[in-house]
Amino acid sequence: MPRVLLIEDDPSVREGVGLGLRRRGHEVRAADTGEAGLALMGAFRPELVLLDLMLPGINGVQVCRRIRETSQVPIIMLTARGDDFDIVVGLEAGADDYIVKPARTEVIEARIKAVLRRLGPPSGSRPGVEQHGDLAIDRSGLTVAKNGERLALAPSELKLLLHLSASPEQVFSRQQLLEYVWEHSYHADARLVDACVRRLRHKLEDPAAAPRYIQTVRGFGYRFGPLAALR
Repeated sequence: MPRVLLIEDDPSVREGVGLGLRRRGHEVRAADTGEAGLALMGAFRPELVLLDLMLPGINGVQVCRRIRETSQVPIIMLTARGDDFDIVVGLEAGADDYIVKPARTEVIEARIKAVLRRLGPPSGSRPGVEQHGDLAIDRSGLTVAKNGERLALAPSELKLLLHLSASPEQVFSRQQLLEYVWEHSYHADARLVDACVRRLRHKLEDPAAAPRYIQTVRGFGYRFGPLAALR
């Protein structure tokens, strides 16, 4: 089972979540501050991070940004509030998903499995490297490079790009992308898709005002394809 780093300042949540995950076979290290969690990153080398959004000192958004400077480890935010602004800020910082507390261990475990499944190759993927303009997508190696330079993509960003680029010019609704990439079926989380697209565009240097790769279909969703191919 994957190693999980839990960064949570509430002792009852920290103990309850940690105990539940350990019973399911995870190796869990816990920290009560952002500083302590960052210190554990190198020594523990977690395969997934559960990160409380509201932390004393360095808050969860700052911790997420610090982790993303050096690692693309999957990050799931834990938030006691369903506040849209806080959630979107966390997603923009690089989180892959979020859970509103309190949540049963079964729910947390299901989200962990869903996030980690994004690290595997998508079903029906074909081997070899595809060239889309100056973008090279290696489906078998799960890597993406632009102008020969490999891009550091988080699991959700990578799976979203692989899914869109597998069917150039096909339009996918936000709900379709939400169900495929995040395995969520409820409409409220459509903001996961928009936040991930914004992060992906930033890394691809694909500005929303004049996108070359990820096109917005207003009022519906997104499609992939070099701009010339879409004319």
